Amino acid sequence: MTPFILRALKRIRIILAALLCAAFAGCGVSIKYSLSGASIPPDARTFSVAYFPNNATMVSPILSSTMTDALVDIFTRRTRLMQVDEGGDFAFEGEIVNYTSATASVSSDDYALLNRLTITVKVRFTNALDETASWNRTFTAYEDYDSSLLLTEVEGTLIPEIVDKLVTDIFMASASNW
Repeated sequence: MTPFILRALKRIRIILAALLCAAFAGCGVSIKYSLSGASIPPDARTFSVAYFPNNATMVSPILSSTMTDALVDIFTRRTRLMQVDEGGDFAFEGEIVNYTSATASVSSDDYALLNRLTITVKVRFTNALDETASWNRTFTAYEDYDSSLLLTEVEGTLIPEIVDKLVTDIFMASASNW
């Protein structure tokens, strides 16, 4: 395309964007933007997170506290909600139901190359302001690690990485309309 056509297309896009903005402003449509991706109702003020016990067959001593603390942390950092001990407008309770390490990749001569640490949590989310937004869901995340390493050598690094994925998924499921 010629430079003239490109400039004309750019001007048309700018004009269309301005018209859309004016149309939304004139119709009284309220659009809220959030850098965190959260869409929290304006009347929500609090959140609560109950301790997540590790009820998996295999147990890591740091997993329950890491999971619980990470969920509190993400809501503290990414929302305006205040934490309460129990009965928050957004309330979370749940349990760790799976913590396993298994072979993820095998070489051509049947040797394990990678192992996979998988964590699964069941979460009960209660939205006290809108019961229809409440849910019970299971979330799973994993990380692979070199099979030449023992799980005890890598779990201190892998658990926070996996928990970060889990709490991000939980946050998006409870605090966004996507």
